[in-house]
Amino acid sequence: MSVYEWARQEMRKNLEQAQEQGFEPGLSLRALLSAVVQQSKSVRSIEDLADELQFLAENLDDQQDYGFMRP
Repeated sequence: MSVYEWARQEMRKNLEQAQEQGFEPGLSLRALLSAVVQQSKSVRSIEDLADELQFLAENLDDQQDYGFMRP
């Protein structure tokens, strides 16, 4: 199992637990994202973290073609 598969599995578990507590998925995801960013600041530079978040934000559209991708 890769670390990314592990993270997706843990996210699913956390969302199930949040739903059992009565939290909406959107709010739960926002809270988890905020917690991950806060924790990441303790092991990464702010610039590095900001660059990764910017990259992720710019690549949210799964339908978008990007110039660096090969057909």
